[in-house]
Amino acid sequence: MEASYTVKVQVIRSKRQPLRYYVALPLPVAAAIGLQGGEEVQWELLSREELHLLRPNAAPPRARRRATTAS
Repeated sequence: MEASYTVKVQVIRSKRQPLRYYVALPLPVAAAIGLQGGEEVQWELLSREELHLLRPNAAPPRARRRATTAS
C-alpha cells in the first residue's frame, strides 16, 4: 500500500494571536487508517524532514467479513 499525497501547510494570522499552522490529512489517508473526526493525535518529530503521526487512543480496526464460497 504505497501512496503519496502532496498538501500545503496553511497559516492562520489573527490579530493579537500567535501564528497557527494547519495541515490537512487527505481523505484517502484518513480512510485507510480509520481516522475519526475529533480524534486526538500526536506528532513525533523524527528529524527536520520527517514527522510521525501517533494515535494513542486509536479504536481497534473493524474487520470486514470476507465472503466465503459454498462448497
